[in-house]
Amino acid sequence: MIMEFLKKSFFFILIGVAIIVFLLFNRHDTPDTDAKLTPVPDPIKEEAKAKDDETANGIVIVDVKGAIKKPGIYDVSPDARVHDVIELAGGFTKQADQTMVNLAQKVQDEMVITIPQTGDDADGLSEATGTVGQESKLKINQATQTEIETLPGIGPSKAQAIIDYREENGPFQTIDDLLQVSGIGEKTLENFQDAIQIP
Repeated sequence: MIMEFLKKSFFFILIGVAIIVFLLFNRHDTPDTDAKLTPVPDPIKEEAKAKDDETANGIVIVDVKGAIKKPGIYDVSPDARVHDVIELAGGFTKQADQTMVNLAQKVQDEMVITIPQTGDDADGLSEATGTVGQESKLKINQATQTEIETLPGIGPSKAQAIIDYREENGPFQTIDDLLQVSGIGEKTLENFQDAIQIP
């Protein structure tokens, strides 16, 4: 009886076994497929990300000259102030005219800080305060409040507004950026735009 049943059902049993074997193999392949789909770190993207992080947390290079104990080139953080660079350079010499330097100014990459000596002539002072001797233009991104006040149509409040904007938003990139400063309109800008330099 059983043998007859097995003979008659052999074909169906064979199909059932084949289906079970197929399902077992198919289930076994699934992890391999998932493993192939698992994201693998891309070395190029990882290197680019590392460079971006380095830029974000990077350094700026500043050149310190003049009446300073250890003149030279210094690497500092982007949020450093002139005061921090002066300390790295050993501090002022006895001859330094500290009144001509804005110690609170934020540094920027490729910035030159020249510390004048007491009694330096106008040329020496112009280099320290950001004015290019040959062009006689004021470097607005490095000038102190006193220097900015010498511009036509700029008083103490507008000079301070320029410095505040510069410290909050970074160096001016174009002349038109000055129109974003509170109190500076197109006519005011026209009065002094030829007297300033923006790198």
